[in-house]
Amino acid sequence: MFASDISVERRDEILTKIAQKVVDLKLTPVAIVMLESSKPLSFVGSQLMVFLQPVVTSVFPFHQYDEVAALLEDRSNVEALIQRIEKLEDGKRDRKG
Repeated sequence: MFASDISVERRDEILTKIAQKVVDLKLTPVAIVMLESSKPLSFVGSQLMVFLQPVVTSVFPFHQYDEVAALLEDRSNVEALIQRIEKLEDGKRDRKG
């Protein structure tokens, strides 16, 4: 599967789900640092995900695994995920204070 095989709506849905989970688990700073530092290696990381897919999916019920791996091949999707996390975190802060 390639990132181009995934519709824009589905891409946005997946990125929003991941971003929401990161914010809910209060991992925003760690996730942003990790994503920013791994952006140059995003393709290699996505290929590692493809390699590990049989092992990971046998242990964890993650049916969207191949879509996430495909999305992470493209650095622009990694940047979109970072922006989505920041937006959700800002919205969370605005509601609190």
